[in-house]
Amino acid sequence: MAKKINDLTWMIGGEAGFGIQSAGHFFGLSCMRGGLSVFGNAEYPSLIRGGHNSNVIRVADFEVAVHREILDLLLAMNKETLDLHVKELVEGGGVIYDADAVVGYVFPAGVNSYHVPLKKIAMEVGKGDITRNTVGVGATLALLGYGLDIYLDILRESLARKGDAVVQNNLAAARAGYDYVLANYDVEGFGVGLRVVEGGPRRMLITGNDAVGMAALKAGVKFVAEYPMTPSSSILHFMSNAAKDFNVIVKHTEDELAAMNMAIGASWAGVRALTATSGGGFALMSEALGMAGMIETPVVCYEAMRGGPSTGLPTRTEQSDLRFVMHASQGEFPRLVVAPGDYYELFYKTFEAFNIADKYQMPALVLGDKHLGESVKSVPLYDTSELHVDRGRLIRDEAEVASLKANGYNTADDGFLRYKFEENGVSPRVLPGMLGGRHRSSTDEHDESGDLTETEENRTAMHEKRMRKLGYCLKDLPAPLLVGPGAEGSYVAGPAYSDEEADITFVTWGSPKDAVLETMQMLKRDGIKANLLQIIYFIPFHTEEIRKILSKSKYKVGVEMNYEGQMCSVIAEKTGIYMDEKILKWSGRQFTADEILKSTKNILAKRNGKL
Repeated sequence: MAKKINDLTWMIGGEAGFGIQSAGHFFGLSCMRGGLSVFGNAEYPSLIRGGHNSNVIRVADFEVAVHREILDLLLAMNKETLDLHVKELVEGGGVIYDADAVVGYVFPAGVNSYHVPLKKIAMEVGKGDITRNTVGVGATLALLGYGLDIYLDILRESLARKGDAVVQNNLAAARAGYDYVLANYDVEGFGVGLRVVEGGPRRMLITGNDAVGMAALKAGVKFVAEYPMTPSSSILHFMSNAAKDFNVIVKHTEDELAAMNMAIGASWAGVRALTATSGGGFALMSEALGMAGMIETPVVCYEAMRGGPSTGLPTRTEQSDLRFVMHASQGEFPRLVVAPGDYYELFYKTFEAFNIADKYQMPALVLGDKHLGESVKSVPLYDTSELHVDRGRLIRDEAEVASLKANGYNTADDGFLRYKFEENGVSPRVLPGMLGGRHRSSTDEHDESGDLTETEENRTAMHEKRMRKLGYCLKDLPAPLLVGPGAEGSYVAGPAYSDEEADITFVTWGSPKDAVLETMQMLKRDGIKANLLQIIYFIPFHTEEIRKILSKSKYKVGVEMNYEGQMCSVIAEKTGIYMDEKILKWSGRQFTADEILKSTKNILAKRNGKL
């Protein structure tokens, strides 16, 4: 069998505390700097200490954006990793392990085992057990025929702040692991290899949460308030690191209620503000969210979903908060609900959310999940040349305030009509303290001046004014489009098949997007033509455009990670169109293309009467 080059799925597994995640990150970074596309998915239990950790890194010389269920190479730091994951290895796959720690382990037929004395090398050369992961990554690079220099540079950069002794110990450990494999094994005989690809684009290895943070900075955020809640917590870390360079105030609040109220208050005072949380924290934020809706104050909230209800699955993934986010807080008020599906959309749609929130003076809610937020991917540098900050009708000039007041915005007591009826529902917003801009912001129903009133005439008109924003907002949002599979070997979007050609139309939202795209490529090889309709905006909703697409689709299959098929029910509610089938998952683990493919084949066989 020919050696497979630059198409690898690698896992490191072991007990928490032994650098499983950092080793995975450094390995992925080494591959990316060698011109390869990288995707990494980390799994860890919701424990303060201990428990089994793993990090799967997929590497290829074509675009990859989701992990696979099968492994080519496993770096096992303990016996538990062998027990859990050896069965996931492909025929001819390999295991690097420490036979001194796992005496007499019997491997299945077809698995190549490579004993490396990880602990012994770590203690003798790395000067401590903690460097076992470094020894293991060095051994991995040797077995794959990949050079060591890039990895050594990364160790120098990443560990420099810990002092020269730590750096030198890790460099020695990496070299020792590398040299041990070269001296004891025929690396050319292993069936998978990695090679540097020259001339590739400059890339970043980032998480989805990093993309959100970068978008917020580009959008001009100046205030961030968050109470840490997995899997959104790294937003707080990211912003804290960037605070000084970007002149951002970052508050680690006492709870989520304070986080949302502080963010709304900062926005009311005139600066762009962000808060982030997961489902449990968002539940606490919901009352304040309604306040933002009533006083027509923009605020952006990033909600990274995990399994619920209650504490649920703190470190696992799910898509079960869609309906909750769409309807959070009592009553009705306009909001943007946008669900990016990849690392590009997380950046550009979060930036867009700040503009939409300001332009229409309403909350903007960005929905992610654990998988999308905490996995890593190599992405080219974002093109920001077309990104422009739009603060909407935020009035920061006293002369403009005076002009507006002279043209009908003056109250009886010389205040400002903050909530004056406008055709598009958006009234001018004056910064507090501005001369001539005195106004009231009431959380009770109010008239144009902000004074409380309960008349049915005013309630009808004012409520309709606020809700009218959504119709105008919809015109600013790009309508969804069908896409097909990309070019052979590249798991990206390509031109859609015609309605007559397509055998199946997948409909999904959020993080399953990339797994569906890869599934479509697999189906293409089997002669099955599949399209994808991705729903990005749930409020406002492109009802007519989606109805038009789905009404022409021969066979519609919804794909999402919740029990009820929440996206499917939203589509049915808005368009009257139901999915023919659903592929649903609620295990706390992300879809892979392999399992979507299997489910799709079963659906098609059933449809064709072969089951």
